[in-house]
Amino acid sequence: MADPPEPTPDDPFSGMPLFGDLSRMLANQGPINWDAARQFAVLSATGGTPEVNVDPSARMSFEGLTPIAAMQVSDVTGVDCTGVRPELVTPGAWAANTLDAYKPLFTDLATSLSAPPGETPTDPMGQMFAGLSKMMGPAMLGMAVGSMVGDLASRAFGTRDLPIPRGNDRVELVPTTIDAFAADWSIGLEQMRLWVLTQELAGWVVGTRTGLREQLLTLVRRHVGGFRPDPEAVTERLSGLDMTAGDPMAALQEALGDPEVLLGAVRSPDQLELEPWLDAAVAAVVGLTDWFVDAVAVRVVGGEALSISEAVRRRRSDTDPADVFIQRLLGIRVDHDQVSIGKNFVQGVVDRAGEDAIGLLLAHDEPLPTPNEIGAPGLWLARLTGE
Repeated sequence: MADPPEPTPDDPFSGMPLFGDLSRMLANQGPINWDAARQFAVLSATGGTPEVNVDPSARMSFEGLTPIAAMQVSDVTGVDCTGVRPELVTPGAWAANTLDAYKPLFTDLATSLSAPPGETPTDPMGQMFAGLSKMMGPAMLGMAVGSMVGDLASRAFGTRDLPIPRGNDRVELVPTTIDAFAADWSIGLEQMRLWVLTQELAGWVVGTRTGLREQLLTLVRRHVGGFRPDPEAVTERLSGLDMTAGDPMAALQEALGDPEVLLGAVRSPDQLELEPWLDAAVAAVVGLTDWFVDAVAVRVVGGEALSISEAVRRRRSDTDPADVFIQRLLGIRVDHDQVSIGKNFVQGVVDRAGEDAIGLLLAHDEPLPTPNEIGAPGLWLARLTGE
């Protein structure tokens, strides 16, 4: 029998036929395994149970309520959204569609997390772990991103739950989640549906304005492209495991369950420098959308509007581990402090220059405030108006 081939520096598994074949197969999957991402997204969104189609009565209800909300959002924002027709989807479909919509963004993220050539450790054990990380990285990232999006889908009302413009202008609603929230908070079903329609249409207006959209997306792309991988992270964690005590598989699962180790990434100085700019931009976008929602919801929902808004925003600011993971990856923070900062900024603009000044956020080429301007609306107004 011929001796097995010796491992090569570029592929430490080449000396082991089974692992070598697997390594070569996975090497062609690109920076992220999209099949794994989709499977884990749908699994997390549905809990592994089959989904039923959207109830026809819910479709009829939303079809009847959409023109009401669209007319009022168009009036308040000055942007015609009466032609927008939301699509009603299940959580699983929302997860799959969200992955597709953000595919360029997640691809940039995966590319920045890929270890650059020439940084493989020199010792044999380090080479093996580094090779394992390189081989499994796309699948691991696919599972991580898929699980993240699926967890969002299990709680999302619609497209605008994540304040990042999508690659398309579709508006999607998840009626089962909307109706369940209404039941949990003893909110009238029609009032809740109208409120969510208002939020989605207001978010559509904000997210489709060219200047605001491009400025925010540029900041997010810079963040996701700014990760600088640490090729030793996985090696150090795995080589330090005590496989003789307790359950070795449980120890391995715990180590790989840490996103920081799993992705082998560290934040770069560029990301730290970018953070206050991205925080200011997201706060302004959330504050503007919330201002529109409050102004319209009072018209279409009535006295229950403010209590619905408070309940939804409390839910939004209560982050879980999946939310923190999203924030670390995409640089998006929507906690209580961010919401308050955005609200105060937009109200400050209105107090100084009237409601018409809000139009500058929708129409200007570079409308988003700087870190200095988010706490000083007067400075922002002076820059955009030249006064």
